[in-house]
Order: sequence, then structure tokens, then C-alpha cells
Amino acid sequence: MFKHAQLESVKTWLSDPAYDALPLHARIQRAIRQLILDGVLTAGKPLPASRGLAVSLGVSRDTVESAYGQLHAEGFIERRVGSGSIVSARVGRSPRRGTRPVSRMPQMPVQLSRRGAAMVRGDGVGESLMPRPFAPGVPETRNFPLALWERLQRQVLKEYGTKALAHGHPQGVESLRRAIADYVNLERGARATPERVLVLTSSQQAMTLCATVLLDSGDRVFIEDPVYLGARKAFSAAGLECIPVPLDADGMRIEHLYDTTLSAKAVFLTPSHQFPTGATLALDRRLAAIEWARRHHAWIIEDDYDSEFHYAGKPTACVQGLDEHDRTIYIGTFTKSLFPGLRIGYMILPPQLVVPMTVARTLLDGHSASIPQLTLARFIDGGHFGAHVRAMRSVYAARRDVLARLVRNHLSDFVEARVPVGGLQMPCILTCGLPEKEVIESARLAGVDLLGLTALHASSNHRAGFLMGFAAYTADEMKAAVEDLAIVFRSLKS
Repeated sequence: MFKHAQLESVKTWLSDPAYDALPLHARIQRAIRQLILDGVLTAGKPLPASRGLAVSLGVSRDTVESAYGQLHAEGFIERRVGSGSIVSARVGRSPRRGTRPVSRMPQMPVQLSRRGAAMVRGDGVGESLMPRPFAPGVPETRNFPLALWERLQRQVLKEYGTKALAHGHPQGVESLRRAIADYVNLERGARATPERVLVLTSSQQAMTLCATVLLDSGDRVFIEDPVYLGARKAFSAAGLECIPVPLDADGMRIEHLYDTTLSAKAVFLTPSHQFPTGATLALDRRLAAIEWARRHHAWIIEDDYDSEFHYAGKPTACVQGLDEHDRTIYIGTFTKSLFPGLRIGYMILPPQLVVPMTVARTLLDGHSASIPQLTLARFIDGGHFGAHVRAMRSVYAARRDVLARLVRNHLSDFVEARVPVGGLQMPCILTCGLPEKEVIESARLAGVDLLGLTALHASSNHRAGFLMGFAAYTADEMKAAVEDLAIVFRSLKS
């Protein structure tokens, strides 16, 4: 029979709530396996008879037999007629096994590659999948026409049947590429054809592809300062040197691309709504960026992440549509215009990049799921996408105004709001002398999520503050959160 300590170890597996999802025989099997792996049960050690162990554990004999059968199948024990079950001799040949339990060594810090360290530096995994006020960049999903989407998806399944379950084309289904090309040509002034569209899972994947396919480790890329953190991480992880370029009210100061002594092979822009300032890149600067790319055989990476939501007239035409030299890669996404769970983004590529980018994409994840692509194509072609965007533009504009009023009424002693003309978030500058990090952490503990501005800057020449997302939150939700934030500020100032 087992010794008392060994029997208690098996009983622990049976009573531990952490293993409730496992059937009884699997818990017994894993408990005995662990005793063997730890060296408590050594090669040749006899195991209790199944009947006796069943009585000791208060389970049926069949349950113990099932556990022993799995241990035998995995090679941990040997079963001999008339001799019972013993720990396999193979266990004794393992270099890990000993006659005493293996001591638990303290966990050593993991050694990441330089690329891995660049990926994870400065950011943790979000604690909750449900956004809290005022997490930025999150669209409203409670108003999404889900019943319509379900009806279109049923049409797709009825028409395509099991074909929709197969591998898709790595460039994306043709109907969606055509719908995307028609949309960006009409709404964004792009120069797109279905053949130039590459459907991806996200704009982040697009930036990773640009960084790894177009540039080599050690190459330089000009970035806006401040800049979207995901872009800087994608470029840094690929081993690129990011050269920050300052902004003003008209966006990136493109003259720095010409004046600098540091040459670069690409420039990253968010020209429609600069992230996070909300500035729009002036036309003369767009043309200057295109000319710089032509002269230097460089690339323009244009991230048009939320241009649908412009609240004062129509947004200006995208850079890609102005570029007659095919040096611009246009990146778009449906994450913010529809819903994050859709996981569909895209690139409009110069003709010469379609094949290499598509091949490179197959090495990342092969292809995007066909059913969401086919459903989205119908959603766009049926005019539902345009209708949804127009409806949400009105909702978001009203929520922006509500948040601006709330900040003015409750937080004016602490921050200065920069009300944007578009986008899903509002920058606020700290005016009360409190440290940005302390404000953000205290707000988080109070149930309010803010994105600090400091992490978005490459230089130290900036003012502290944070972004407040407003798109996903009702007026009542924002009011309660702003009042909580006001309490946080007053407690920090006292």
C-alpha cells in the first residue's frame, strides 16, 4: 500500500477545486504520475492493488483501473498478471529521476530575445476584456445591428455551405477585396483595385509586415512624436531605429525628413487623425512627404485607423490617393468602425508589393477566416456599413460633447481638455502639477482607465496628461466616471 503521505497526496488531487473539471480517474492518474515524476515512487516500486486503493480513496474499482490503464499506456507503470502494477523501469533511466523528491528550484527570470524584449517592454496584458471608462479607441458595440449581421451570415452559410469552412485565399476573398476597394476609392479618395487589397487580421499585423518585409534590422524609420504605441513596438521589435519627428497643429513637420542628417527608409503617418493629438496633416505636407518618398525610394506607411469618425465636415483625402509614384502603403481596419471581435484589417498595396506581402502573410497565420469576410462583404455591398458609420458618427459626436462638458464642469481645476474634431478619444493635459503616473494608477484603482501621454512620446519635450475614450460609453456612464475621477484628483491634491 501507499504510505500515508502518498495516499494523502492523491486525496488532495481528488478534493482540490482546481481539478473539478477532470474526471475522478484522471485526477488519480495525474496524482500518481506526479509522485513518479517527483521521484517519490521509484522504478520497481509496487502500486497498491486497485481494489484496496479504491477503498482507501472512496471510489469505485473501475475508476482506479482506468487511472492505472492510462498510466500503463503512457509508460509510467508496468502491469503483470499475478504481480500487480509497479513503477516502470523506464522511469529509472530518466536523468531527472532520483530516490528523493525533486526539489523545487526558484523560477529564474526568462531570457527573451532582443526582439521579444522590445515587444513586451512597458506594456502589460489588460486585466479585463470589457472596457471601462475611459479606455481609448474602443467603439460602441451595444448599438451594432447584430440581427442584420446574423441574417447575412446565414445567407453566406446557405450559399457557400462547407466551402466556407475550407482554407481561404491568403490575400482575402475576392468579394471583400472588391468591396474594400470600392469603399476607400469613394470615401477616402484612394487609388485602389481589388488586386491591390490584402486582407489581414488587424492593422497591427499590417505594421508588422511592413517592418519585416520592407526594412532590415538597423534601418531607420521616421515616426510621429507622439505616436501610436503599437506602431513603435512593431518597428522596434523588428530591430528598426525609430527617429521621432515633432508635430504642430498641421501634423508632422515634414521638413525634418529633408533637413535631418539621418536618412530613413520609411515614414509612419496617421494623417487623417494623428494619434494621439488629433491633428490633420496639411495638404502641402502630404505632398511633401510623397515627394520625399519618391526622391529617396522610401516608403510611406499610412495608418488610417478611424477616419470614418470626423465631426466637422468630410475628412481630407488619404495620402495613398495622392501618391502617383506607388510609394504609399495604406492601412485600414474595421476594428473601430464596426467591432473589435471582427478581427479584419487590410492594406492597399503598391502593385509591386502585393505578391511579397501576401507570401509573407502566409508565414504569419495563413489566411483570415472566410465566413466573417464573406459576411462583411455583404454588409458593405448592401449599404449597411455606410449607414452604421453615419449613425455612430452622430452618436460619437454627441458623446464627445458630453465628455467635454463633464470635464469642464468637474475637472477644470486639474486638466485642460483638447476637444478633437474627430476620432474616439480626447486628450487632456494635466495643469495641477500632479505626476501623470500617480494620477493614472489612482484612477485605475477607482475603476477609471486612462492612457497616459508620456508613453506615446519618444522625446521628453511634452506635457503630461492622458487620453479619455468616449465612443463606447453612455452619458450616464461617463458622468459617473468623471465624478469618480474628480474625487481621485481631490484626494491626491489634499
